[in-house]
Amino acid sequence: MEKIFDCIILGGGPAGMSAAMYCARGNMDCAIIDTSLLGGQPTNYLEIENYLGFPTIEGWELSEKFEQHLDKFNVEKFTMEEIQSVDLISNPKTIKTLKGEYRARTVILATGAKPAKLGVKGENEFVGKGVSYCAVCDGAFYRDKTVAVVGGGNAAVEEACYLTKFAKKIYLIHRRDELRADKIVQQRAFKNEKLEFVWNTTVEEILGENKVEKIALKNTKTGEKTYLEADGIFPYIGFSPNSDNFNGQIEQDEKGFVVVDNTMQTSVQGVFAVGDLRVTPLRQVITAVADGAVAGVEATKALERLKEAVSQA
Repeated sequence: MEKIFDCIILGGGPAGMSAAMYCARGNMDCAIIDTSLLGGQPTNYLEIENYLGFPTIEGWELSEKFEQHLDKFNVEKFTMEEIQSVDLISNPKTIKTLKGEYRARTVILATGAKPAKLGVKGENEFVGKGVSYCAVCDGAFYRDKTVAVVGGGNAAVEEACYLTKFAKKIYLIHRRDELRADKIVQQRAFKNEKLEFVWNTTVEEILGENKVEKIALKNTKTGEKTYLEADGIFPYIGFSPNSDNFNGQIEQDEKGFVVVDNTMQTSVQGVFAVGDLRVTPLRQVITAVADGAVAGVEATKALERLKEAVSQA
């Protein structure tokens, strides 16, 4: 008889690993499925300074500690699995990958979010040729070069500061006249001599022959169009949910983020959503881990209710 897990967690970032740990502590037979290795977005962060208990820690190191903790509970892990389809409506729920089919009584969605795109001409064409969404991954390629960072939040400002370790000049382009980043992050940026701020400006187009050479800009107040010569551009303008495999099966907002209640329950019974994937006012490692804890406990309760209903039928 084909195995049916008590819970399958889709996604092995901080939220997914936290959920799996709490499910395992609740004596659930659970597994994590991930299209990559475990770790999630923190593996792309050079340093994390706002995770309680660690004044500063490299992203990969924190992810490694999470996984080491999880391994104590013998949670099955199916990594590097390309997902073909997800059925959240049927009972049991079914996840099909290129390697096999997995079924579970409950599912916790922890698929996270990916960097949002600018949506301008030249962006897709120059990915890997001057357009990048990960300063830690690609920063070293821009040693002694000029690059632009787009955005005004923590990610944009922190990554701009990181890039100053390599690039000779960084332009931080923001559509408003003030940053949204935490004050301590702003203060560091304003003190960095390699950083120049381009206020009230949006990117209109990315141009070049075989690689990025210049960026077309537009002033949001005057409408003036200008060109900025640059060897690369790093957009950090927010995120979009990794929900392609289950769009339309559960309630989502206009951007596709999953709507949940205070127990992380989605509109489908027995399906929970956590971390960057869900509608939330804050997307941080610490909130993702907290989401996972809530969902893990609530999934355990949901399974108990399901078993009681079956026994009384």
